[in-house]
Formats: sequence, structure tokens, C-alpha cells
Amino acid sequence: MKITTFNPQIMTRDAEPVIELFEKLGFERRHVKESIGDLAVTGIRMKSADGSYLDISQSSIMPEHDLTAIRMNVDDFDEAYELLASNGFENVYGDQVVENPTSRSAVMVSPSGYAINLVQHINQ
Repeated sequence: MKITTFNPQIMTRDAEPVIELFEKLGFERRHVKESIGDLAVTGIRMKSADGSYLDISQSSIMPEHDLTAIRMNVDDFDEAYELLASNGFENVYGDQVVENPTSRSAVMVSPSGYAINLVQHINQ
């Protein structure tokens, strides 16, 4: 398994203030993906001039406080999922994996509480 992207992610109910702050810090919106999975998440990918990435996920089911995670794109979702699960990580969706035509993903939480949003892009 190869990690292809590794960057911070902010999960929030209201993405606009977060986006505005990071735009002031020099990040630009790269793309927006809407209605991801059963939770209808909106994903916003941002990039700074120096090449740093930040992902922001907006969902109405988020708690009142924002959460931070690590977005980790991999070339083999199943292998990475099994590695994390064998190290005590739990999928917040139970056994469900969010699948759509361009990606597979699951938010995995470690025994100590940090989260990794595990993603594999599907080439079409």
C-alpha cells in the first residue's frame, strides 16, 4: 500500500467561516464535491501557494464543535483499511464504506481518539 496524499482535514457543520479564514491565510479553493455518501457531505479541497493542502468537510450531522482529522489517500483501500482495523481503529460508519464513482472512503478513529479519513480515488 502506498500513501498518495496526507494532509489535515476539518469536519464542520458550517464550512464557510473555515474557508474564509484559510483564504485569508493564502489558501484557494481547488474543487468542491457535494452530496458525498448517505450523510450528504460537502467536501472542499483547498491549496496554498506553497503546495500545502487542506480538506474541509461539511455535514449537518456534525456535533456543535469542529473536528480535525488526517486525510490519507492510498492506492489500496482494502489493505489500508485492514491495517488500521488490525491496529484498533474503528470505522465511524460501522461496516459501511462510502463508495461513489470516483472514490471509496471511511473515517477511521484510533483507540486514543484521533481520526483518519481513509480515501482511495478510483481512476475512470
